[in-house]
Amino acid sequence: MKNLNTSLDNLKKEYREIFTVAAREINEQVNKIKPAEIPNGNLFEQYEENSPGKNWQKEVLKLLNGEISREIFRKLNEILAYRTKFNCARCATCCKLACSEFSPEELKQKAQNGDNFAKQFTSIFVPYKSKEEAAKVYPEYIKLLEDNKEDKVYFYHCPKLTADNQCPDYENRPQICRDFPDNPLSILPLACGYNKWKEEIQPIALMLHAMIEIVEFYSDKLKKLI
Repeated sequence: MKNLNTSLDNLKKEYREIFTVAAREINEQVNKIKPAEIPNGNLFEQYEENSPGKNWQKEVLKLLNGEISREIFRKLNEILAYRTKFNCARCATCCKLACSEFSPEELKQKAQNGDNFAKQFTSIFVPYKSKEEAAKVYPEYIKLLEDNKEDKVYFYHCPKLTADNQCPDYENRPQICRDFPDNPLSILPLACGYNKWKEEIQPIALMLHAMIEIVEFYSDKLKKLI
């Protein structure tokens, strides 16, 4: 448990540092297209329609949702493509301990409403009868989630998994199983074959995550002003 907590603390510290760098880089791009007519103007001021300030806001929003967002998602796709260079180690933790912020009832409702991920998830995983039962798989991880996540976490498992950690229908497994892990910042057990992938791409993944947060923040504020 100490190792997991230390890793999480280090991740948070690294993210804070990277977030600062990302914010500075985006701010530099924003200021590059700032009109000379408003040298001391703030991006989030209320400007007159068709004024240099208002046009600046529109150009920044276009930049954020266009060039910057495209570059972010291009790099994210590169990260996910690089994952294919690594292989599953058959530890089966992902099959034995799937976590969700949604309860079984909520997932079923989302599936009925057409959510593709929820449809796949509910077709594979069933909820554990108790948290204690789930904790037998990876107790340190569950304790870490409970200590660091405000919302409730629900735990699931695949009932089809064999005693020797094999998937009886591996060739026909759904896309969410084929794509795992699709979050480069997720906490993986040491036995997972994708840990090396996560370690290699973590710095750029943190940077991209920070940029997404900043872009969303800027965009939300600008949409209210334009």
